[in-house]
Amino acid sequence: MTSTSSPSADLAAPAVNPASTGKLTLFVAVLIIVAVAEMVGIVQFQIGPGKVLLQPMVWALLIAAAWGLSARYLPTAARIGPSLQTYAGQLLNAGLLLFVIKMAFTVGGALPEVQKAGWALIFQELGHTFGTLVLGLPIALLLGVKREAVGATFSIGREGNMVIIGEKYGMNSAEGRGVLAEYITGTVLGALFIALLAGFVASLHIFDPRSLAMGAGVGSGSMMAAAIGTINGHNPPEMAKELIAIASAANLMTAVLGFYFALFFSLPVCSWLYDRLEPVLGRFSNFTSGDLGPSIVSAGETKHGTFGFSDSLLAWITVASGVLIGNSLTYKVPLLESGAGLLVMLAVVLLVDVLARLLPKVPHIIILVVVTTVLGIPGLLPFSNAMIGSVDKLNFLAFTTPVLTLAGFSVAKDLPIFRRLSWRIVVVSLTAAAGTFLGATLIAEFFHR
Repeated sequence: MTSTSSPSADLAAPAVNPASTGKLTLFVAVLIIVAVAEMVGIVQFQIGPGKVLLQPMVWALLIAAAWGLSARYLPTAARIGPSLQTYAGQLLNAGLLLFVIKMAFTVGGALPEVQKAGWALIFQELGHTFGTLVLGLPIALLLGVKREAVGATFSIGREGNMVIIGEKYGMNSAEGRGVLAEYITGTVLGALFIALLAGFVASLHIFDPRSLAMGAGVGSGSMMAAAIGTINGHNPPEMAKELIAIASAANLMTAVLGFYFALFFSLPVCSWLYDRLEPVLGRFSNFTSGDLGPSIVSAGETKHGTFGFSDSLLAWITVASGVLIGNSLTYKVPLLESGAGLLVMLAVVLLVDVLARLLPKVPHIIILVVVTTVLGIPGLLPFSNAMIGSVDKLNFLAFTTPVLTLAGFSVAKDLPIFRRLSWRIVVVSLTAAAGTFLGATLIAEFFHR
């Protein structure tokens, strides 16, 4: 876990503390990219039976990565060099905590719905949780992927999963590269891949349609929609409404319980399995990502120091400012309403930071999840409903754009590593996605027989 003095610090690489001018350059660059990406908006196109949606977060990732890669050709004032790229990865660790707050408020409000979901939905979550590593981890090891495999196969690598890896290993670690690769692959190819897979499995007619619908609830709204669309195409039209409702409930369950399962079960199990399987399966490949080394940072351009509270505060302000831009441009929410919700979230993250310092032996992420989930339960506290109402004004996707911008800058320094991983990490990521769908479907089928 991260140090008690700075819960969001990155332990996987030396802390980088650039000059104030560099931090300002990075802050301004993030906001410019967020504004451009949100103005470009959603681009969609059809590939066979599936539809690919390119959200603003994809443009943000690509623009930031290109900006970082072209640093040497840019004027000094606009240059985001290796030192700032590493610092962006550390800001990403801290900024992702705002994701947890948004998610936890959603969880608290959804608890009554979860209670009505039934045992099948609860147990199929085991399939979503462990299906990724059952298929993905052996494939990764056979292909020679090393610790990146842990980050890429303990989950399907959505926002909450990046938080877990960032807190445990740091986004500049091998595990951080793995979960980021999983996130990027899922964002760009996930909906299309899961649509093709779900359609093929549904065409075999070996599973109850309700089991397939539960399997579709992988924890990603776009992937769920793509999967249930093709599943409905193989079943009578009169079943469509029921299957959509089941898939939505399963997706909600995955969003609610998936974070906790990943934090307390699948990540520890995945790491344990890696230590035991890698010596056996790893020798079947001549390739080894273990030779790639740490993130590439020019020693001459870095200043080693402590990632402290002021840096965490900068990360929170950066992400919050990006959310303010996206929520206004794309979702047309008035600035005052967005600002009120963001002030609530910043107050919560500051409260959690204080509690983490008072309770140094309790993992920071657990304090964050518990506090925000309790605050998000409607009517539990006198001010709960007002807080929930304010945070509800913030669209979840508005958070992805600034976060993926920071990720894009972080990716730039690791491009040689991703290039070496090449198709291997894509195969591993898609296999993990297939595992979560098939694993949940198989367990759900047990209850429908």
